[in-house]
Amino acid sequence: MGQGLWRVARNQQLQQEGYSEQGYLSREQSRRMAANNIANTSHRKQVQGGIDIYHLLKDLANDELLWQGLCKSTWGHCSIYNKNPPLGFSFRKLYMQLDEGSLTFNANPEEGVNYFMSKGILDDSPKEIAKFIFCTRTLNWKKLRIYLDERRDVLDDLVTLHNFRNQFLPNALREFFRHIHAPEERGEYLETLITKFSHRFCACNPDLMRELGLSPDAVYVLCYSLILLSIDLTSPHVKNKMSKREFIRNTRRAAQNISEDFVGHLYDNIYLIGHVAA
Repeated sequence: MGQGLWRVARNQQLQQEGYSEQGYLSREQSRRMAANNIANTSHRKQVQGGIDIYHLLKDLANDELLWQGLCKSTWGHCSIYNKNPPLGFSFRKLYMQLDEGSLTFNANPEEGVNYFMSKGILDDSPKEIAKFIFCTRTLNWKKLRIYLDERRDVLDDLVTLHNFRNQFLPNALREFFRHIHAPEERGEYLETLITKFSHRFCACNPDLMRELGLSPDAVYVLCYSLILLSIDLTSPHVKNKMSKREFIRNTRRAAQNISEDFVGHLYDNIYLIGHVAA
């Protein structure tokens, strides 16, 4: 056994030096053999590397912690997260179902919600649906707007999930419209959104409301003024932009108890940052 291994090793050494047991090898033969050895070594490394990558991908595909992170980073809230997992549960399977349900929602919101409920992902509760919407960014905003217009109970719970404490009014309105997109045209739905926002903003900032002497009705007026100002300042079709003085005068005419400085700061915010409902 030892002699056999020695002979193999010695033969390889001779081949590298251009010899064989039978005698000299030509330089051309020596070069060919060296090239073959290099090619075989490279091939073995590639094969070995391919096996490593395959096993790595296979391990990742079955990594439950990875799939759990993907689920919760994309769909921040699901009713099933807070339940004992059913038999045969896996986050990989849940991810596939959440993805399928989101695609279904973006085609037909009602069917999408029903799909989530049928899989046990969501409870049949306006509050649970609202939390799911609030923590999810994969839903088509146009379809979502249609759904919320039809499901005012879900809309109510969605509004209460916002915390506008210590936020400047235009910034709070922007945050609100990032979650609940404003309709493209004025109408009853837009009025409903602004009304709900005004009450929620006042509820989050009771001290500020007392200090400024603002009521939900006054905040409602300010929100409409901010939307109109946003359109005026950002629209290329409006040539004569509203001045700060004009905005202060018009706004205080509609809400007389508001200070001039406060209204001036509202104008500056829109002028510098932009549309509140873009």
